[in-house]
Amino acid sequence: MLTDTTNRRLDALGILSQQGKRINGLSRLMENPILWKQAYVNIYANSGATTAGVDGSSLDGMSYERLAGLMAAVKSGNYRFKPVRRVLIPKSNGKTRPLGIPTGDDKLVQEVVRMLLVKIYEPVFSDDSHGFRNGRSCHTALMQVRQKWTGMKWIVNMDIKGYFDNIDHEVLVDVLAKRIDDKRFLGLIHSMLKAGYMEDWKFHDTFSGTPQGGVVSPVLANIYLHELDEYVAGLKAEFNRGNRRASNREYKRISGAIERLMKRIDAYKADGDSPKVEEAKRELAELYLRRKALSSSDPMDANYRRLVYVRYADDFLIGIIGSRDEAVTVMQRVAGFISDKLHLEIAEEKSGVVHASDGVRFLGYDVRTYSGDRNVRTVRSGRSITARSVSERMQLHVPAEKLRSFCQRKGYGVYDAHTPTHRSELISLSEAEIVQTYNAEMRGLANYYGLANSVSRVLNKLHHLWLTSLWKTLAAKRRSTVTKVARSMKRQGGYVLAVRGNSDSHTFPIYSLKDIRKEPITFQSIDLPPKTWVFTHSRSELIQRLEARKCEYCGTTEGSFQVHHIRKLKDVDKGKYLWPQVMSWRRRKTLVLCVPCHQKLHAGVL
Repeated sequence: MLTDTTNRRLDALGILSQQGKRINGLSRLMENPILWKQAYVNIYANSGATTAGVDGSSLDGMSYERLAGLMAAVKSGNYRFKPVRRVLIPKSNGKTRPLGIPTGDDKLVQEVVRMLLVKIYEPVFSDDSHGFRNGRSCHTALMQVRQKWTGMKWIVNMDIKGYFDNIDHEVLVDVLAKRIDDKRFLGLIHSMLKAGYMEDWKFHDTFSGTPQGGVVSPVLANIYLHELDEYVAGLKAEFNRGNRRASNREYKRISGAIERLMKRIDAYKADGDSPKVEEAKRELAELYLRRKALSSSDPMDANYRRLVYVRYADDFLIGIIGSRDEAVTVMQRVAGFISDKLHLEIAEEKSGVVHASDGVRFLGYDVRTYSGDRNVRTVRSGRSITARSVSERMQLHVPAEKLRSFCQRKGYGVYDAHTPTHRSELISLSEAEIVQTYNAEMRGLANYYGLANSVSRVLNKLHHLWLTSLWKTLAAKRRSTVTKVARSMKRQGGYVLAVRGNSDSHTFPIYSLKDIRKEPITFQSIDLPPKTWVFTHSRSELIQRLEARKCEYCGTTEGSFQVHHIRKLKDVDKGKYLWPQVMSWRRRKTLVLCVPCHQKLHAGVL
């Protein structure tokens, strides 16, 4: 959608940022109408596009005239952000969390700001930062831990209290000013931060935190903690020393004795002295046992130290190869920086230094090192020998309580007692919808935990409960038995629901654990499951329809045109009115209308 000229101007922001130059001219760049059209294309399909802010407006009714008015207000400096409308939404643990809903205009202005900030900061963000970035996800953060944290002795686990609500506005603007030399642009962001919120029709000032519910909040939060990333990078350069651990002298001495004994065994065999061969083999077995209890390198080598770091949003871990005292010192220094420079508070009761073998909870996984006794056969110097598998490798595990709570939350049954139940709230759905609901739930959980050790074995119990619950729900709908339902769906290699239509039949395979994706999953929409309707129509198609300047209901080409939004196609009432049928025929969640038709639609007379 963006023209080549606009793309070159945007790409130049990242190049200048990498060169360490402060960037100006952002306010002038915001006068480019193509940027605003792309911003609208980026967000019009979001689930909150039709949710109204405090002034009752949403992205519904967007037009060129409205875009032009926004651009003019921002250019003149007269644009004023409105308070967000705060609502409480339920969490999985039964509690609630506040969600801020900006107005439609504020969402669009924030998206333009976000686009520019991403171009400036994405090229300089740390490789250790994985949250809210395209091409990165919880999985890429976890893969970094699994692949690069082998040998860690200690894990520093720190929790920032209420991070998103406590970002210091003045510190944030100062951080932005390190790379941005545009007072008007920074002033726009500052006014965005100070917009406040409305709750129960009472206005509340915002003295800290990023805009609640705003599309720009994630990138602002990342920019703020980029300061932490750079500080830890400095600590890492200061802490790390040595290329590799020194050899363990005792291990090396025993290895030498083993080599000499093996040569003696070869000589005894050549002489045909079987008694001495057997005696030497017994001695060799004892030496192997003694060596197995030792590490090949010196785990306390004072000349070898390593510090590693990973962050996803405000969740971060630091791994240490060194002493516990050194790990505690690192934690204290990082806590001091967070407090003194970022004006944030560490939750001491949730923070500490733990041994890597005990592990910590990170992004829903249990993360810990593994030092097993498993032996493997290998060949060295032409001789087949027994060697230990790699020790102190970082592993990812599925927490049992996560499976237990998921099972209870979804209503599959009692996890510990392995007692499945049917879900009465789904019986009113079609059988295909019931299967798709169950499939989506299990597929989402299984794919998220796809990086865990022995994931199929760990999820097997939950999967059996889930499958039996599905059968029970279908049996209740059919007024049949679980056995008959299971038998009717049985196919070679799994289970399938077959549904006959008027002219054709459709099949819906039941999700199997063999389908788990064990590679990292990332999405362009940043850690959200892909929306299948996006692949039906490209986003730039909406702008092309708007530029056609033709009402998709009455066909007029005169006057102004606006875009009508709905949340879901299935929510459209296909009763006596024609416009829902038009949207259904075209499988679209938007309709380009002339102003009179749009007004009639909202009045319920179209």
